Amino acid sequence: MADVPSDATEARARHDELTRVLRDARYRYYVLSDPPMTDAEFDERFAELLALEDAHPQLVTTASPSQQVGAPASTAFPPFTHLQPMLSLDNAFSREELEAWAQRVERGLAADGGGTVAYVCELKIDGVGVNLVYRDGLLETAATRGNGTVGEDVTAQVLTIDDVPYRLTVDEPPALLEIRGEIYYPLEAFEAMNAERIEAGEEAFMNPRNGASGALRQKDPDVTRRRPLSVWCHGLGTVEGISFERHSQALAWLRDAGLPTPLETTVATDIDEVVAYIDTWTDARHDVAYEIDGVVVKVDDLAQRQRLGFTARAPRWAIAYKMPPVEQEATLERIEINVGRTGRVTPYAVLDGVVVGGVRVTHATLHNEIQVHTKDVREGDRVMVRRAGDVIPEVVRPVLDRRPPDARVWSMPSDCPFCSQPLVRPEGEAHHFCENVDCPNRLLESLSHLASRTALDIEGLGEQTVELLVEQGLVADLADVFRLHEHREQLLALEKWGEKRVDNLLAGIEAGRTQPLDRVLVALNIRHLGPTYAKTLARAMGSIEAIRAAEPEELEAIDGIGPVIARAIHSWFATPRNAELIDEMLSLGVTSAVEEEAGDDDRLAGWRVVVTGTLEGFTRDEARAALEARGAKVTGSVSGSTSVVVVGDSPGSKRDKAEQLGVPVADEAAFEYLLEHGRLP
Repeated sequence: MADVPSDATEARARHDELTRVLRDARYRYYVLSDPPMTDAEFDERFAELLALEDAHPQLVTTASPSQQVGAPASTAFPPFTHLQPMLSLDNAFSREELEAWAQRVERGLAADGGGTVAYVCELKIDGVGVNLVYRDGLLETAATRGNGTVGEDVTAQVLTIDDVPYRLTVDEPPALLEIRGEIYYPLEAFEAMNAERIEAGEEAFMNPRNGASGALRQKDPDVTRRRPLSVWCHGLGTVEGISFERHSQALAWLRDAGLPTPLETTVATDIDEVVAYIDTWTDARHDVAYEIDGVVVKVDDLAQRQRLGFTARAPRWAIAYKMPPVEQEATLERIEINVGRTGRVTPYAVLDGVVVGGVRVTHATLHNEIQVHTKDVREGDRVMVRRAGDVIPEVVRPVLDRRPPDARVWSMPSDCPFCSQPLVRPEGEAHHFCENVDCPNRLLESLSHLASRTALDIEGLGEQTVELLVEQGLVADLADVFRLHEHREQLLALEKWGEKRVDNLLAGIEAGRTQPLDRVLVALNIRHLGPTYAKTLARAMGSIEAIRAAEPEELEAIDGIGPVIARAIHSWFATPRNAELIDEMLSLGVTSAVEEEAGDDDRLAGWRVVVTGTLEGFTRDEARAALEARGAKVTGSVSGSTSVVVVGDSPGSKRDKAEQLGVPVADEAAFEYLLEHGRLP
């Protein structure tokens, strides 16, 4: 942190600058879901502002960021005034600061009768704050934090989240219950969603918090519904008709009422136990299914909280210990590019190797040329690297005071390094593309994708097999995959390839040939056309011939297919080389139209099922498909509304949560019985 200026004029100028920067950052973080800086950078600037105000008390006004919470609610949703304000928390960044807070708590209680202090320790979830208001056991309103007093009414959006019950599961619900929680994006689902966005030509979200915020602020609740959000409840606001003596007691009641509370929460009897909890979870921060950035420590006794009270922006009885950001410094040795299956060009950094969040990172994404220039990273720079969302390695920024004097601005090459064809950047798009469908690097990824689970699901056609088949000249384009049965003898002649392996591969290709039309469309590697849009397109048009004959306006008229996707689809089918390729694939028996569907099976209609662990007889996708075909809804998290949790090997914490909530647990045999009979044995 910068030194605090002693001169009052200089201090005011710096305070004004920090106020402007912090206000903008809060607005972009809370309202636009587009933070201009990392949490660590914000915390550093906020700490500097507090130090300025401590040294120059005249700078403290009601307009200062130190006296405010969150940011003004946007006008996109109706306003909602919280029954009790949703305040922020003061931060601690070291054991010394944490102990100083605990001493202030003890002094505050000593002045009013004293008493032993117990602390509740909760993982600080990096999500979006939400306020749930239940009246007589029914959800009346769900709202964002906003400025702490007035938030946005997002009830319709929150009701699409499986973890949020519409009705509390208690016999005599209280008249009023205001519940504080955090909506978050589970990391596995976040990674899958980002992969789909990239596949569709959209920008990936920076982190799970941004993804959750963006999903929650969708005007159409059906869009929110397609994002697998979850929620943890961690506190209460205004309550009528029920009372609690301790915070831990309230959390247990919420859990019994069907509301999810984190299983990792614990009660500590002194500050040493608090520190031990923090140390444990700082080391194990990647062992939970959601992103955390610290630990929240709260006084457990609610009467003691009442005596301690609040400051202008935060309770005196709670503090947030912030874990150090998962960022490390590395040398950016060179910038290279990759050409994906749709031809999209992605620059990436080759690093000298650094451990970030327990994972050794040697490559990190740079997204596109615009991002490279915006961040101003150059070959030879020392750079800060993080795992975005603790998942995707990303270069954050250069360390400018360590930049080599000869470091030069990087520019996208004019030609593809794999096929020497020109790289182009379509108007209005951030990415460059190699438009040569026969580009060797694009071909390898295209073939691997064709065989992937979201496309034709061809068992045995993995990356190494694809590379070998291309190297041997047996496959030169997508259609050649369906000619491999003509080359059985050549396949048998390959080193270490036996008859069983060859026959399994050919059987997988034969099964892939008859996959549904939407999977065929995904396999074609059409820009922006991922699995969801492919299903929409297949249902609306019915056949390949109808799709290839459609004009952009006709495609755009399909509900869910926008102008960008419509143009991409039309352009792909209008390209002569692609038209030739699709003709070859159809002549080789690949599915060309939507098949008539059998009558609906609704034996599991109304069931909410969670599948966890590894099943012997089903892949995760097969289990989901079997359940959905029978009318069940498959969800990613366990809540009071879950009908059953299907458990395979290594189920993780979901089984524990199911048993804690009293949700039925089924092994694989019971799962098969459920599929056949529509009920548990």
